Amino acid sequence: MAPRPTWKGYLKLSLVSCAVAMYTATSTSSRIRLNIINRETGNRIRNQAVDSETGDVVENENKVKGYEIDDGRYVLLEDEELDEVALESTHTIEIESFVPRSEVDEIYLDESFYIVPNDEVAYEAFAVIREAMKKKDMVGLGRVVMHRRERLLMLQPRGKGITATALRYKPEVRKEDAYFDEIPATKVPHDMLQLAEHILEQKKGHFDPSKFEDRYEDALTALIKAGRARRQGYVYFARPDIVVDVVDVATGNTVSSGVLLRSCFPDDAVSYRIARSGLASELMITVGGGAAPLQQIKRAAQQAEVA
Repeated sequence: MAPRPTWKGYLKLSLVSCAVAMYTATSTSSRIRLNIINRETGNRIRNQAVDSETGDVVENENKVKGYEIDDGRYVLLEDEELDEVALESTHTIEIESFVPRSEVDEIYLDESFYIVPNDEVAYEAFAVIREAMKKKDMVGLGRVVMHRRERLLMLQPRGKGITATALRYKPEVRKEDAYFDEIPATKVPHDMLQLAEHILEQKKGHFDPSKFEDRYEDALTALIKAGRARRQGYVYFARPDIVVDVVDVATGNTVSSGVLLRSCFPDDAVSYRIARSGLASELMITVGGGAAPLQQIKRAAQQAEVA
């Protein structure tokens, strides 16, 4: 299923314009999201808005936005008032200026989007804008209204498309002086600097995002799989870091292959063969139900690990 565009409109450079669609370039949807559960009932907890003083539940019709002007005193802003100051979308990204990419400080960069032509008629004009920026090695600065707020965008060619990176406004970026001023000026010994430079040279490489994995997310996934297995009557295994094959000796069927996720052994009294993947050594264990053989499983896995 094709992703839905975040925004549709026109990309305009002076007299050249074309219909475009803008899509978010990043997503956090693959991250595991945990719910808060009532331990006693196993039911999901539902949050409610309550009055901070009375503790009473506040219904939707009584909710209103406000800005604190003093301790406990607020200016209330009705939705109708907020609608009046909200910017109406012109459905156009008009490129106001072009600057060298090196002049845009990285600290101003926010979320990124992909911009693509939205119909066949737009292909040529889109390519003209993209290739002009590429040839001059410059990025465009423009504005767009999204969700009734104006965003400043940095536009730059990327392959056959254009990326738009939202830029933070200057008041949103804290001044570095408040953090760096107290760092004393230190004279670095020449030999230490040479050693550090040598280490840098040894570790020098190229950025490859595929080499970096979210290790917390991987560990959380393993923990969830182990919890699911325990609910299905599997023995809890305490070492999730060993890559093994677990085979039913009687049938020869592989029960589990890959990382041992604390859940490879059902409670039935059956013999299993555990082998460290890629190694010839194998250990035979018999699982007799419940937690009784747990230490036996641990010992077997530890022996497979050092084999």
